[in-house]
Amino acid sequence: MPHEQYQTVREVADRLKVAEATVRHWIRARDLRAIDIGKGWRIADADLEAFLMRHETAPRMPEADTASLR
Repeated sequence: MPHEQYQTVREVADRLKVAEATVRHWIRARDLRAIDIGKGWRIADADLEAFLMRHETAPRMPEADTASLR
């Protein structure tokens, strides 16, 4: 955690193409882990990655398997 990178609610919303209110809802619902540091919520890259993995519909196929689909 000492070298963890953090993003603001706005940065996460922009990255995921959703409203900031949606990201705040995920935080309030405890679906997305965040840290309140006074000026607003901060989301660690590792926590965002875990959130996205929990919401996948299917695991990502390895590169070797996707090449055969082309």
